[in-house]
Amino acid sequence: MDNINILVVEDTPSESEALITVLKENGYNVVGLATNHKDALALFYANKVDIVIIDIYLNGIPEGITFAETINVIPNSAKPFVFLTSSTDRHTFERAKLTNPFSYLLKPFNELELLYALELAIEKFYAQSDVFLGEEEDTVISTEYLFIKKGKSLKKVLIADIIYIEVEEKYCNIITEKEKFVILISLTKILDMLDNTLFCRTHRNYIVNTEKIIEIVPADNLVILAGNHKVTLGEKYKNLTKRIRTLK
Repeated sequence: MDNINILVVEDTPSESEALITVLKENGYNVVGLATNHKDALALFYANKVDIVIIDIYLNGIPEGITFAETINVIPNSAKPFVFLTSSTDRHTFERAKLTNPFSYLLKPFNELELLYALELAIEKFYAQSDVFLGEEEDTVISTEYLFIKKGKSLKKVLIADIIYIEVEEKYCNIITEKEKFVILISLTKILDMLDNTLFCRTHRNYIVNTEKIIEIVPADNLVILAGNHKVTLGEKYKNLTKRIRTLK
């Protein structure tokens, strides 16, 4: 599991320090701090950025909007971003709105509002209509990651690291190489959302990552996975060997 990577674009030292402190205290990873448009672009392309917090006015001019416009139009570079500004000018707001920010916050920022804005930005960016609720964990699914709510922040779980998923009533246990997560979602629904060239069902209660399969033992109704994990192989899924051969 990795922290969400955030790029901060802010030219006022006292404000950037306060912002970075709040982000780190809540489990986010700040990959860089830029104070102008040129440095913001350089850091954006040099790092794996999940979300950007952008001050609209950098060195007295609205370079933050220019930066947002740039990352919007370059193919395959779009990322969710949040504007954070002290400007209350309507014209500035109208121009900023055209870049489709996921939130527009006024300084001085409120910590809880900022954290909520980041969470909503991730959710909306990946076009997820609902967040999957657990007692302690909420999840947003993208093509590469699960974004799981831990406390006040979101964490990234690489989908390729999932070994298997097990259903228990209304919950799914997601087993990865290092951790286990519990989310409120049906096995059928999560299977629909995962890549069917990578994941397949072995039993009504199990989905496995086919890249993690070590051995299939039809006689014992078992599938042995990486990390010595074992899941049940149901009768109707015993054609799994043929399915995996097709997938590979």
